[in-house]
Parts: sequence; structure tokens; C-alpha cells
Amino acid sequence: MFDYRIQQHPILEVSGNAELSFFWKGQQMKARRGEVIASALFANGVRIFGRHLKDKAPMGIFCANGQCAQCSVVADGLPLKSCMVPVTEGMKVEPLLGRASLPEIDSAHAPAFRDIETLETECLIIGGGPAGLAAAVELGKAGVNVILVDDKQALGGKLVLQTHKFFGSIDACYAGTRGLDIGKRLEEQVRSFENVRVWSETTAVAIYSDRKVGLVRQGRYSLIQPHALLVATGARERSLVFKGNSLPGVYGAGAFQTLVNRDLVRPTERLFIVGGGNVGLIAGYHALQAGIQVVGLCEALPDCGGYKVHKDKLVRMGVPIYTSHTVVSANGKEEVESVTIAALDQNWKTVPGSERSFKCDTVLVAVGLEPVDEFLKKAREYGLPVFAAGDAEEIAEASAAMFTGRIRGLEIARTLGRDVGEVPAEWSRTAEVLKSRPGAVITEEIPEKNEGVYPVIHCSQEIPCNPCTSVCAKGSIRIEGDDILGLPTFDGECIGCEKCVAICPGLAITLVDWRKSEDGSALVTVPFEFTEASIKEGDEVAVLDTLGGELGKVKVERVRAPKYANRALLVKVRASAEIAKRIAGIRVQPPEATEPMADVIQRIADDQIVCRCERVTAGEIRALIRQGVRDMNELKGATRAGMGACGGKTCPSLIKRLFREEGVPLSAVIELTQRPLFVEVPLGAFAGVAEEPAKTDEAPKSGPTAFEGGL
Repeated sequence: MFDYRIQQHPILEVSGNAELSFFWKGQQMKARRGEVIASALFANGVRIFGRHLKDKAPMGIFCANGQCAQCSVVADGLPLKSCMVPVTEGMKVEPLLGRASLPEIDSAHAPAFRDIETLETECLIIGGGPAGLAAAVELGKAGVNVILVDDKQALGGKLVLQTHKFFGSIDACYAGTRGLDIGKRLEEQVRSFENVRVWSETTAVAIYSDRKVGLVRQGRYSLIQPHALLVATGARERSLVFKGNSLPGVYGAGAFQTLVNRDLVRPTERLFIVGGGNVGLIAGYHALQAGIQVVGLCEALPDCGGYKVHKDKLVRMGVPIYTSHTVVSANGKEEVESVTIAALDQNWKTVPGSERSFKCDTVLVAVGLEPVDEFLKKAREYGLPVFAAGDAEEIAEASAAMFTGRIRGLEIARTLGRDVGEVPAEWSRTAEVLKSRPGAVITEEIPEKNEGVYPVIHCSQEIPCNPCTSVCAKGSIRIEGDDILGLPTFDGECIGCEKCVAICPGLAITLVDWRKSEDGSALVTVPFEFTEASIKEGDEVAVLDTLGGELGKVKVERVRAPKYANRALLVKVRASAEIAKRIAGIRVQPPEATEPMADVIQRIADDQIVCRCERVTAGEIRALIRQGVRDMNELKGATRAGMGACGGKTCPSLIKRLFREEGVPLSAVIELTQRPLFVEVPLGAFAGVAEEPAKTDEAPKSGPTAFEGGL
């Protein structure tokens, strides 16, 4: 029987038993303490959470980030987003089925009401991810009174989900450190400042014309009057239109990483990925670490847009990547059972006869990100002094988000009258370097000599990364020039310390040691980020080159887990001179796991969903565009596209794509008017229903550091 909970993980600590009892449709199930309802349901094998009122289509998770309402359920009589609410002992959970009955109010226990409190602060930060935390650190140093709000239980944003080591520079942005560890470090720094207050489980819902920001903190509504606002809300994932795109089992990479890396749930047995950017490539690697078979990845462009080292990691572990291919359909009646892809020609049309189907139960869509910038736009409209950092300003890597956060923190401190000096020019330059797109790819250089010991650097694309140069004991690994965008090269002495192998975020360095060879073979050290139980001394393993080509079978002579490897293994294999220097990785899944099905599956249903909330199809939108409609608000009135619970967060970009496909320039299209509230809020919160006192993250502040006028 398939175990939906991860029992072993090479990086994450697996602890805590499922000890809470809850009920799904009357059936008793188990959950871990603190686990949200959606993850608990997945852990019990439930992927269909309800059915749409319009056509009774099955619905499951989509974003797992509170941005949509696809995972809504009824818990103890109240409709809510299952991805945001923890399970409680004895909780009764039912499918939403399009509507929910409100609980009857006992007149003897009618709700009490309280006044809506208004707080004043010098700076309000919306978002506790890498950008928001980095900014809070700088503001904390400057003595600025800050309230930082985040809608999750734990701070760190997407850092919480990142088990891999980060790129960039050790000095500038913790390169070589795992994302989840970076998040913990930043949170510790933020919480050390008396003048920075952290409000977790707090959702920003609106910005008003009087320059106040509405917050819901554990069910209680408050208004904040900031002197300056920093929007560090990150990004949301883009969606894609194809047949079967709304089946349970089709969802984004962020949702997948939340289930796997935050909640230690194994939501799938066989995964197929659509999209070859860093998000999709990294998610594929995380899947392998969780013991999930990655059937394949397709990318519409001629090559993956993400870092080549991320792509190389997948292919040399046995994952095929299909470039110039697109998804045709997700197939299945109630849930995903297979996926069909096809090749694209130069005109971006599918090539007839090129279709292939793969058996899988999940299709992970990773086709880019969009800034969560509603608060930024509204603050500017109402004249509230506002700054943006991280993905809310510009989509880039988390390392860049941390640096832009630091810069915005200093800028805000200066705006509020603190004597912090100018933003160092080096900071701005480093931020731009960290935002750099992948550079040129060069041919991998293989050393010629078969003696001594030395690293083989399999990194062949210019990206902002230099930790290998920082840890080399002899300073023999260097990057030419003054920045970190060049390619590292080895020239000099090597003592075989293996630290460059251990720290490389792309697992792109091996160490070849000829010193104790008697038969002309070499001992090759390969980085390996999988469980110790998956490999041991004496095993025969398949080794692959950088491009995923199998070089042969070799014997494992030693497996080490030194502390400096930071939860990675260093595997030593004995290899012949013909292949030793070309070894770049060890296969972790068998070739048969990625074989296509014998027959191509064709999905008949024309169900290309554009608006998930209201089940509006691409055909409905196209018909109106062809009739001359150019106003997205008119489309909304005719079809309800953009009128659903998510507030038009997902479908507008898809509708714009349909306009472009129909030959209508976006300059001729009238934008969709945004709702005044960006997140659903219970009406009782606005009315001031007095529930149990909200839990605080820290003791109330008093004295000169408290800046809470307006009470």
C-alpha cells in the first residue's frame, strides 16, 4: 500500500506522529499537530475535496497558498480554505459542494462585538519571506518601529520550502546554505529587535483611501496606519490552458513543495512536470528526494530557461527532459491518470503524430510567476508612501530578493528620518548581479592529466555563484573578473579536502583522485543528496555524465556524511580512466520509470478551463472576443470570469493570452477592474465580532520603542 507520508528524507527531519483525529465525510482519519486540513487529507489519500456547483466537476488543491479557493471545504459548519486552516481534534470536515449552510446562532450565546482597533506604526511590512525579513533586519538596526505581517504560521516565505543550497555569494546571500536554514537565520535576526513586532497568521486584505491597511489576525480585524509601507508579498504561479487542466492532480510547483517539504506529505507516486524554469527543475529534484518518480519534464522552448546545473541534476539522475514540447492534455475521469505531450514546430503548433502519453497521477504546472502587487498598486493610487521588494517588485531568485529587501530597508529608514547614510553602491551592483539571467553555455572542459587529485567542475553556464571559490583551502578555484558571473576554473594545488564538492549548490563538482591507484583507475567523489539507506558501500551504481548519458556501472567504495556537507552525502566510487573524469552524477531512478505508454491517450472533453472559480472555458472567452468584445469587464459580466472567490488572481493573464492568440493587441484591451478586497474576509470580522483573544507572538511592547498611536 502506498504511504502518503514521507518516512525518510535526506534533508528534512521526519518527526511527530499523526495523533489528532478528525473526520472526513464521517470517516475518522489521523493528522499531525499543526497540519493544515489539505495536507491531512492528502496524507490520507484524499485528493478530491468537493465538486463545483456549476457542473459538478471534481475539485482539489491548486495553489495551496491561500490565493485561490479551489480547496475550500466545510469544517465544523464553516466554509474555509483547507490549505490555510490547521486540523483540530475532532474536527468534522465535509466537501463544500458549491455551497455551505451557516451554523445556527444560539440566542443565548449571541456574539459580542468590539470596536475595530486602529494602530499606528512607522513601517508596515506585508510579507515575511526573504525580502520582507531582510528589510526588517535593516529597519531593526536603524531603530525604526516595524510591524511585519505574514499569513503563515512560520516565517520565511518560499525559503521554508527550499531544501537545496542557494546560489550567489557566501558573503552576500548565504550561498551554499539551504534555503530553509536561511529562513531560520533571518527570522532569528528579526525577532531579536525590540522595535520589530512580528504578526504571523495575519492576512492583509485591503488598502483604503484614508491610507489605512486592513488586517485579519486570527479572525480579528484591525486597521494599521503606517507612515511607510513595504510590499514584499512575493509572487503567484501562472496557470496554463489545456484539456483537463482543472482535474484534481493538476496543480502548481509551490503547492507541491508545500505538501512535500513543509508538511512531509508524499502526494503522488508518479509526477510529470510542465515547465523548465528554475521552479519546475527544482521541484523535480525535490520530488526525487521524497521518493517520487519523476516521469519527465516538457518545456516549450528549445532549451530550459532555468539554470543549466538544475537541469543537469535531473537528467543525470534519470529524468528525461523534452524541449520544444507542450502539454496536450491531462487525462482521467475524476483525477489525473496520465498526461499527453506533443512536439512544437517553429510556429508553436503541435506536430501531428508526435504525441506521447505517460502514466502519472500528478501534472505539476511550473510555467512562470507573476508579482503579487495588488497592494503596491492600491497604495500608490491612494498616495501612501510605499516601497516594493523581492518578487512583488521584479521576479528573480530569492538571493536577489534578500538583497533588494536590504536596500529597501535602508531607503525606508532614510525616508523616516534615520541617519543611515546612502545605500552602498556595492549593494545595488550586487542586487543587479543576483538578478542576472543565465548566461552563455560553453563546452565542458575535462582535465587531461591522470595523476594526483583535483576537482572536475561540471558547471558550464554563467550564473551568479561563487561558493566553491570561497571554500577552496588553497585558493586554486577562481573566477576571472570582479563579479560572480564568470565560470569557476581550477588551476593550482588540491589537497583533496572535498569542500568544493560539498558546497556546490548545483552538485556540479566531483573530485578525482589518482593517488592510490594501482590499476589505472581513480576514486571519484560524487555529491549525493538522498537518504543514507538508498546507497551503501559495495553497491553497484550507474553513473552518468553531465548530459545524462550513462557511462557504466561502478562500485561504491565509501559513503560519508561530513558535517561540512550540510546533510549531503559524499559517495566515493572506483572508476576506470576512460570514464572517471566524466562522471557527474549517480542515477537514482530506473529508466523504465520514464517510459511512455504504448498507446497515446486522447482526451475527448473540451474542458480547457480559463476561470477555475467559475468554470469558464477558453471556448466561451474566444467566442466573445471574436464577437468584438475588448473589455475584460464585459467578459466578466457575460461569463463571470474573474468574479470568483480568488478575486481574479489567476485568469486575467490567461484571458490576455487568448486575446493575443486571436490577434488582438493588449493595447486595445481594457483591463479587469480589481476588487476592493484582495482576500475573502468573514463579515463578522468587519463587524467586530469578539472571538477568543488573539494569540500574540511576543509580549506587548511598552515605553519609547512602542509606536502605537491612535488607540
